[in-house]
Amino acid sequence: MFDNVLHQSASALLAEDIEKDRLPGSMLFSGPAASGKFTCALELSRVLSCTGTPRGNWNCTCPSCMKHKAMVSKNLLIVGPGNRTLEISAARTTLLTQNARNTTHLETARYLYLRAVRKLTARFSSILWNDDDRLSKFSPILQGIDEALEVLTPGRTIPDGDELTKVLDEIDRLCVKLEGTYLYDSLPVLQIRNFSEWAHLSTETGKKVLIIENADSMAESSRNALLKILEEPPENTVFILTTTRRGAMLPTILSRVRTYTFFERNVAQQQEVIKRVFHYDPVSGGGPMPESINGFLQTFFPVNPDTVRYNADLFFKTVASGRVPNIQAISSVCGGFEPRQLFTIFMEELVSFQRPLLKSPSGCEASARVVESIRTSFSNVGTYNQNPSACLEELVRSLMQIDRTYGGAFGELLK
Repeated sequence: MFDNVLHQSASALLAEDIEKDRLPGSMLFSGPAASGKFTCALELSRVLSCTGTPRGNWNCTCPSCMKHKAMVSKNLLIVGPGNRTLEISAARTTLLTQNARNTTHLETARYLYLRAVRKLTARFSSILWNDDDRLSKFSPILQGIDEALEVLTPGRTIPDGDELTKVLDEIDRLCVKLEGTYLYDSLPVLQIRNFSEWAHLSTETGKKVLIIENADSMAESSRNALLKILEEPPENTVFILTTTRRGAMLPTILSRVRTYTFFERNVAQQQEVIKRVFHYDPVSGGGPMPESINGFLQTFFPVNPDTVRYNADLFFKTVASGRVPNIQAISSVCGGFEPRQLFTIFMEELVSFQRPLLKSPSGCEASARVVESIRTSFSNVGTYNQNPSACLEELVRSLMQIDRTYGGAFGELLK
């Protein structure tokens, strides 16, 4: 039980609570990014529906466990924002490598890739998007992904060489489009109403599990709607919330969940996770072993994050000098900000670059306006799907207006 959750004491606490029949109906998994919270939530959902003996054995082949391992169980719903394209790219490399070498890890690599893709597509269940007009728009993308995944169905022979690469290329293209165009940055209140109806439906075997990833990012209306469900939770449904910022959660929500804490794993432990999960070999991989899981995943960006940060600094320096940045050139160098994590890195660097403004009273006021404009621009892309280049053009105008209002305060940034 929880064999795939490495170096986290929370998994032992969960196993003990299950064995002693004291597992709560609502939980919060809190801890830093890449600490295993989401993996543990998925494993808990499998264990709670397992019909094998002993219950929850990692190698169990009961029908329920097989569906959960492939992430096609009807007892599981996943909601909340989450960036998945880097994990998909890392899993893709693992699958291609293990297939080319025909290793004993090939079947594990197949499941790794299937699960990585379905961690994204599960958020687009028709159950969640009922009554949302965007459902008809992304349905063809989901259909394309499902059709391409058929060749990787467990039990089928995995294609060789160029054929497999072609299939994975198409899946990657569709996943980037799905995540970049349609995945929200804040859980819509409509989805909370939809999964509430699902949660109250009966199930034949096991328990239903609803996972809300990054629950701290919910808007106030969504938090209030969730709170109503947690006040009177359905008997046969378990709620698992995850967060990297427990302090950002509403106290009223915290009072209705039991917190399981996940800790930052040390370098050796994170490197062990990289080796065991992705079967990464630094010698054949062409580089040193990354010191963190996040560092490993970031190697799969199509553009080096440092390049994105450099261009963010260049963008702000150009504005501070009174000139208009070449948005199209910056966007091109930054890979069109696809996947959208690259745009997040760019905007975070803008916030970091303007911090010297805080040295003076007028600069503090200018900084507050700058941060507000950056947040608005970021929201326009994440929430309203505005084109990043168009967003940056609007941001330039806003920043120049702020600079004029505060008498050329941005000159401090050029020193």
